[in-house]
Amino acid sequence: MTNRHAQPPGDPGRRPNRLAGETSPYLLQHAHNPVDWYPWGDEAFARACAEDKPILLSVGYATCHWCHVMERESFEDEAIARQLAEGFVAIKVDREELPDVDHVYMSALQAITGQGGWPMNMFLTPQLAPFFGGTYFPPRPRPGGMASFSQVLAAVREAWLQRRDDVEQQARALLDHLRSGESLPARSPSAGLHQRAVAQIASRFDSTHGGFGRAPKFPQAPLLQYLLSLAACGDAEARTMLLVSLREMSAGGVYDHVGGGFARYSTDERWHVPHFEKMLYDNAQLARVYAGAHALTGEPRLRFVAEDTLDYLLREMHPAAAPAAFSSAQDADAEGVEGRFHVWTMAEWRHVLGADAEAAARLYGVSEGGNWEHGHNVLERRDAEALRQALGMDAHAFAAWERAVRERLYAARSQRVWPITDDKVLADWNGMALRAFAEAGRLLDRDDFVQAATRLADFLLATLCRDRRVHHAWRNGSLRDEAYLSDHAQLGLGLVELHAATGDLRWLAAAQAVCERMVDGFHDAGEGFFDNRSTPLPMRARDLQDGAVPSGAAAACELLLRLAAVVDRADWADIARATLERHGTPMEEAAMAVPALLHAQLLAQRGAELAVPSGAGSEALWADARSGFAPLVTLVHAPAGSLPLLEGRRAGEAYLCRQGRCELPVRSVLQLREQRARVSSGTAD
Repeated sequence: MTNRHAQPPGDPGRRPNRLAGETSPYLLQHAHNPVDWYPWGDEAFARACAEDKPILLSVGYATCHWCHVMERESFEDEAIARQLAEGFVAIKVDREELPDVDHVYMSALQAITGQGGWPMNMFLTPQLAPFFGGTYFPPRPRPGGMASFSQVLAAVREAWLQRRDDVEQQARALLDHLRSGESLPARSPSAGLHQRAVAQIASRFDSTHGGFGRAPKFPQAPLLQYLLSLAACGDAEARTMLLVSLREMSAGGVYDHVGGGFARYSTDERWHVPHFEKMLYDNAQLARVYAGAHALTGEPRLRFVAEDTLDYLLREMHPAAAPAAFSSAQDADAEGVEGRFHVWTMAEWRHVLGADAEAAARLYGVSEGGNWEHGHNVLERRDAEALRQALGMDAHAFAAWERAVRERLYAARSQRVWPITDDKVLADWNGMALRAFAEAGRLLDRDDFVQAATRLADFLLATLCRDRRVHHAWRNGSLRDEAYLSDHAQLGLGLVELHAATGDLRWLAAAQAVCERMVDGFHDAGEGFFDNRSTPLPMRARDLQDGAVPSGAAAACELLLRLAAVVDRADWADIARATLERHGTPMEEAAMAVPALLHAQLLAQRGAELAVPSGAGSEALWADARSGFAPLVTLVHAPAGSLPLLEGRRAGEAYLCRQGRCELPVRSVLQLREQRARVSSGTAD
């Protein structure tokens, strides 16, 4: 099977624009537009200043459905291209490649319109100050007052030429508003924080279908990870919300029942019809959650989903130029149609499955008329146990039958036109994958997963760690200059987990080096963490809220807390605690928006280190520590005296330490389990 990587349209009759020299698959998709695109950079800024023209900043990503639509409708249009050339300097940005640019201007768009999304089309002064914007604009006016893109361009140009003072005043006011929103008074989290957070989360919980809020419904992996850690601490309500959500998500169409892995979100509240693109960050995080939930509960289906998701990444998401790393995303579209690759008609179903078609149709919700549009079916898996009993199979035989059905469906689907794959390698998303493979390999006893994590760590350290920083993006041998807080934090966390899976001290040493660079590059003693370094942007990026991924500040706090005691850096713990105190207000008032910060605060409150010095007599203790599920415990396995935490320790004993105080050493697996249970027991304060 060959993956189809994102490629430019390649119109041989049209001269390529400046984007042809870029490496981003998204930019290359626009390299043959008639629009005179610039990449983000000084050349474009200088031209805007020299010609006194506003900038059209258009931001999207390679697997964005509506980005494809707007390209076809507007950016391939010669008249639109002329209109842009006359009045604007046009800049195209891949949001995944430049997340700080995306964040600053998305914040501005949300302030202007109350909502955001991609494609994002923002209008800036030559000094990069935003003053107007929107998302998708249609090629022609639509009922209800929605202007066409051409009309928007004309109106913005007229305002720029005729009412410049008003435009510049609006830009100044917008920037003042954005900057003021970053100033929150410090507020220490108070007793009972996590009970209050659970109550806030429960108020949005869908007890019928799982998940939170209404359609469209996103997996919200950072929130699920927080609930998993609370459940491991004994919180029954968190456990219920977690397990209902995981079961319902993996039963619905948002999960790929043929190839494994999760789509980005569901368009409905019951997880039935997905937006079909698959993102590395979703699948890495969700695999971790499912693996941990299996370790917590022993439910076989949770283990299956964790393994199936990671097997999908191993099978389909390796870039050809970097077989140890993972690509960013797979598109929702194939042959220009969203979902075409994934859905089935009953006729196709029968052709592939023959005598098994009717039973498999019952298993996956396939019908003659279709359960989606135009007679197509999105696969679900909601009545497996009833079907197993009806077929008279035991669990083993049923699993073997279903596996054979999936293999036949996968082989048939592989003959279709594949969605494009955005094969750039991003440090933070690959850091999440590193952590997922290492942790799942450890908890599920999958050595192949640990080996995949080891190969990935070697690649990331050798290829993306240059010039004393972790660079954000790499593709086909080209390394971009940008580096972000989340790149360092997520890679560091992945390395810490890889040490837990292997007991190899070099991964902890690498994590310590990454953490040092993170603090040096992104932390300000007076203002806390920023997401980026110095930048031409009108303000430095800082986002405390979790989207589909944890905020950089939250991930940084977790890394600092996990390493501080291990390497005797009390100043790192102080930085983390000061950051959490600085952001106590959103933790108290907006739990749904900052679950990763809450998770870091839970770690600060209840975290522990479990040290098992390597050597004779330690084998059984380390095997038990390595396979145990304790999400707030950081594992260390190295020769006595090789780390500050291991000074004066002896092989053949295990040491559980918390808040600078260690329990008495234990010498048996039973004692270790009892000690570990005491640390995890009881709900969080």
